[in-house]
Order: sequence, then structure tokens, then C-alpha cells
Amino acid sequence: MPQSQLTPILKRLRAISTVMDNAVAIPGTGFKFGLDPIVGLLPGGGDLLSGVLSIYIVFEAMRLGLPTATLLRMTWNIVLEVIIGTVPILGDGFDLVWKANAKNVQLVEHHVRSPQTNQRANRWFALVLIVGLLGLVGAIALGSFWLATAIFRMLVQH
Repeated sequence: MPQSQLTPILKRLRAISTVMDNAVAIPGTGFKFGLDPIVGLLPGGGDLLSGVLSIYIVFEAMRLGLPTATLLRMTWNIVLEVIIGTVPILGDGFDLVWKANAKNVQLVEHHVRSPQTNQRANRWFALVLIVGLLGLVGAIALGSFWLATAIFRMLVQH
């Protein structure tokens, strides 16, 4: 892909990664965090929004021709963040440090700077990964929303 087409894609992916994982620096610590752990506090919708943005990065990586092994690694980063992120308090702490979006954008940039292989991922395999991630994120979001609704109903009834 010509550099003129590649640059806007990389800028967009970096922007998503920064907003979700590294937007705010804590003075004097060098530690940064983004909206991901904050948005994740919203039952259902937060998990869905965060997951869809993470999956978009994988989608663009597929379009850029990253190899299967790299797409699998990116998928694993998201799966860990989504599943562990569902655990109250522990999950929010994990979101603060794991930063799947930043890790995945680094993988994309590394491939673009120095492609190690000419083997593109099989497009159907990559689409199955993306659909699987969408299903996982959707199920987690629905589960979170259902649980929050059930807890709210119990509190209101008593």
C-alpha cells in the first residue's frame, strides 16, 4: 500500500489507541491512562464501545495485510482485556495497565515499518477472527447489562 494511503490509517489507529489507553498523564509518574477503563465502568455499553474500537484496529490490520500470527496475537490481547475486564475492580485495574489498543497499534506499526513476511493472513480466517471477537464483545456487553439490570431490580424490590 502506498505511503499516502497508509499515513491516514496509521494516524487514525494511533488516535484511537491514545484516546482509549494513554490520553491522560498522571503528573510526576510517567503513567498514562485513557477512556477504556472509565468507559468500561458503564454496564454493557462501555464494554461494547471499547470492544468495537479494539476490533476496528484488528480490522484495519487485516486490510493492511498483517500475517495470521500477528492477527492472532492482536486478538489475544483483546480477548484478555475483555474477559479480565469483566471482573469488578480487578478488571478495571487490568484495563489501566494492559492497554490492548496500544499493544495492537504497535504491532501494526512494526509490521508497516519492517514487514517480516509477505504472507498475508487468509482473509476468511481474519474475518472469522473479527466476527468471533464481535460475538465475544457482544456477549460480554449483554451479560454486563443483564447483571446490572438484575442487581438494580433486586435493590429496588427491597
